[in-house]
Amino acid sequence: MPETPQLELTPESTRMHREIGEAADAIAHQLDANAKAVADLAATLRRAPPRVIATGARGSSDNAATFAKYLIETRLGVLTMSAAPSVQSIYAAEPDLEGALFLAISQSGKSPDLLRQAESAKEAGARVVAMVNVEDSPLARQADFLIPLRAGPELSVAATKSYLCSLSAIAQLVAEWKDDDALRAALAAVPAALRANTNDWSPLVEGLADAQSAFVVGRGLGLAAAQEAALKLKETCGIHAEAFSAAEVQHGPMTLVGPGFPVLFFVQDDDTRASTLAVAESFRARGAHVWIAGANASEPGALALPEVSDSACAPLVGVHRFYAATNALAVRRGRNPDAPPHLNKVTETV
Repeated sequence: MPETPQLELTPESTRMHREIGEAADAIAHQLDANAKAVADLAATLRRAPPRVIATGARGSSDNAATFAKYLIETRLGVLTMSAAPSVQSIYAAEPDLEGALFLAISQSGKSPDLLRQAESAKEAGARVVAMVNVEDSPLARQADFLIPLRAGPELSVAATKSYLCSLSAIAQLVAEWKDDDALRAALAAVPAALRANTNDWSPLVEGLADAQSAFVVGRGLGLAAAQEAALKLKETCGIHAEAFSAAEVQHGPMTLVGPGFPVLFFVQDDDTRASTLAVAESFRARGAHVWIAGANASEPGALALPEVSDSACAPLVGVHRFYAATNALAVRRGRNPDAPPHLNKVTETV
């Protein structure tokens, strides 16, 4: 019998495309379903504030932890740092976390190193909060407080809606903890902004079609977007992309940027905007191929985004639109974004 012909992969036929399209409904459901649990946790944290927050995560979840660091430190003033899981799982060290909050972020909730880290944190006196997509996972059972991501099943290896749901869960916790009506309202408007998020990013797809390397740059809250974008360019498109703060990229990495070198900037309307755009302009002056993703961006290479009323929500709409462009770029480069080489959906590190 003749072989069944294989359907040609298109951007619209990938699981990644479908799951990007599900993000708006997932976030809307999450905000509603988690309202009481997040309010209860926020009340607990107001009564007994942690002296420090340590985050535990890998991959895209660790990029979400960067967002948590900037949002918590700028809105709540609580020192927030990324804690390396290998300190406990490999070195068997036991950091003093008495009076701390340990925030574990995970899609699967089953990686051994993260489980050991959460267990150690609890034994050391920390309260453990798990933001996890699989609600009956070992990490969820281990936590003192569970905030489900509620992204629903995610079958593409490339995490998309679970990352966006991580950002919205973090933002909801900060809004409740601070009792911030403005942030609550901005976050409630995010699902509608994502549904309207259809701006044309084909110039980015065309510009990266043959790229081997790229920089992705953000600052403050935008650094988490840059980190996630660089990861996705690597895993789905095979582009050696690196993420930098707009401050750090001006040191050693800047020497690599010359004529034609691709650089994508994420900007948001806060105190980082002017300095980030200044770096973008200096790269453009060197002949680099520069794109700027942000609301109200009018510079050459601007990639439009819907406006949001709070800068904390800008990374959600920015990364959401970037995901769609990356999905199209992967297909354009002859790659399947749902099944990158050598990767599995769940990575269990020790």
